[in-house]
Amino acid sequence: MKILFCCEFFHPSVGGAQEVVKQIALRLAARGHQVGVATSFLENRQSDQYRGVAIHAFNVRGNKVKGMSGEIERYRNFIRDGAYDLIFIYAAQQWTLDAILDDLPHLKTRTVLVPCGYSGLPDPAYRDYFAQLPDVLRSFDALVYHAHDYRDVRFAAQHGLDNSVFVPNGADDLEFAREGDGGFRRAQGMVDDELLLLTVGSLNGAKGHLEIAEAFARAEIAGKATLVLNGNAMPPTGDALGAGLRKLLVMLKARGAVATMRFVAGRLLHALGFRPDYWERLRRVMDAVNRRPASGKRILMIDLPRQELIGAFLEADLFVFASLIEYSPLVLFEACAAGLPFLTVPVGNSREIVEWTQGGELCPAPVDGQGFTRVDPQVLGAHIARLAADPARLAELSANGRRAWQEHYNWDTISRQYEALFSRLLHSPKQA
Repeated sequence: MKILFCCEFFHPSVGGAQEVVKQIALRLAARGHQVGVATSFLENRQSDQYRGVAIHAFNVRGNKVKGMSGEIERYRNFIRDGAYDLIFIYAAQQWTLDAILDDLPHLKTRTVLVPCGYSGLPDPAYRDYFAQLPDVLRSFDALVYHAHDYRDVRFAAQHGLDNSVFVPNGADDLEFAREGDGGFRRAQGMVDDELLLLTVGSLNGAKGHLEIAEAFARAEIAGKATLVLNGNAMPPTGDALGAGLRKLLVMLKARGAVATMRFVAGRLLHALGFRPDYWERLRRVMDAVNRRPASGKRILMIDLPRQELIGAFLEADLFVFASLIEYSPLVLFEACAAGLPFLTVPVGNSREIVEWTQGGELCPAPVDGQGFTRVDPQVLGAHIARLAADPARLAELSANGRRAWQEHYNWDTISRQYEALFSRLLHSPKQA
């Protein structure tokens, strides 16, 4: 099969969407399929090949709502040329889909889309986008969902779409095949029985690092304990503010002043792209914990290389996840792969992941009208303390998660599900 993956970002860019596409693309290429990726141009990309996958880079940015610029027509012509048997687009609301919305019904090539949760669905600026989307979605041969019950799945049911397929996310069966050797703990100067808590996500204010730090500060934990906040970004710059202001201008033009002000009133800080007090609050919490060594607690903020991060997963005692917005978070599957029990708020389809894997527990937290999950640090801290004091429960969750990953939620198994879907589509008549 000749398969083209279309995603906004790809290697060497790092992120959840990039990881999913990379894992599937590399494994299909290794099985002899001709695989390419259409994606954004990156200055730090050094080759147009990555482990057998051809990279077709386009200098395009934006989406239909925010506006697109760059080599849009070149990308559209590339798609129209039909050099691939099947086109797999990862995520709505980004340019590799939005640039070809008008072309999709006319393509002879088979097409598959993973909508990825529709984060903009509650956003007034995207109202017209989602009003037009059902007709676009009907032109796809298949819509792949990583959840059984999330707003993208409910959107499909609401509009009578019958081309839906479920394929879960997972974790790498190669990266997590090894055992922890204690190297990470030694590097951090930890004693043998010290409790190690880990969370992973971009340090952008939306991944729950502040909430987890506040919960850790409140949690009553016996003995020494270290919380590792791992992330791959620095505090936001003026670029984030500029992007946020451009978004507000788009909304103002599309929806008018009243709708825009209502949106801003309910979601001001996130509409601007960041929380202005976030870094000050996080540093204040960290300082308060780290200046009291007698408490036995400390908080580390680091950005580990991938192999060292895998070591942290393998050697930690509990993974804590309190992200404000997600779809199907890979880090929960990675925790299972490492045999690391997890505690998560009900964000994205994390409730389902708890049920599927039995590898973690759910901490209750409300979801606001804009779709953001906001946990009470006091409640989260109490759950952390309870699990930290129950080694038998941690061991049970560890075994459950590891077994579920080995049987169902590893990329070798999942990539074969995609391969079977693609083959089935290519060997069946295309619907008119």
